[in-house]
Amino acid sequence: MIASLDHINLSVGNFEETVAWYSRVFGFSLVESGTYQGQPWGIIKAGDAMLCIYEHPKRAHLDGDELSRRKLHGVNHFALKVTDRSSWQKKVQAEGLQINYGGPVNWPHSMSWYINDPTGYEIEVVSWNCGKPDFSSLDA
Repeated sequence: MIASLDHINLSVGNFEETVAWYSRVFGFSLVESGTYQGQPWGIIKAGDAMLCIYEHPKRAHLDGDELSRRKLHGVNHFALKVTDRSSWQKKVQAEGLQINYGGPVNWPHSMSWYINDPTGYEIEVVSWNCGKPDFSSLDA
C-alpha cells in the first residue's frame, strides 16, 4: 500500500535561512508557503523528497546525543539519496560542508555523508553503490 515516504515535518529556527540552505545545498524549491500562528511555514521539494518546515525561533534543537542523555525518543537523522556521487562530492567542497564522523562512511551497500542543517538536524546523504537499495544478498 505504501509507495514512499511523503514528507518530513521539521520545526526550524529560521525559515528563510533554512529554505535558502536546502535550495543551495540540495536544489530544493519552495512550492507552498504561508503563516501559522504568526510564524512562516512552507513545503520545499526536490525530486520526490518533500520537507514541511515551520519556523519556531524560540525552540531548542536536541541532537541524538542530547535526546539520549535525557532518555527521550526522537529522530536521530533523516536521509536524502543522491544519484550522482561525484556531483555531491563537488557540492560538499564548494559549500565547505562539515562532514560528521570524520568523513564519509562506507556501508556494505552504500556510502553516506552525515551533515547538519542550519537548525542542527542531522542529514544522512546516501549514495547507493548500485544506484538503488539492493539487499538481494540477504535472500537465502
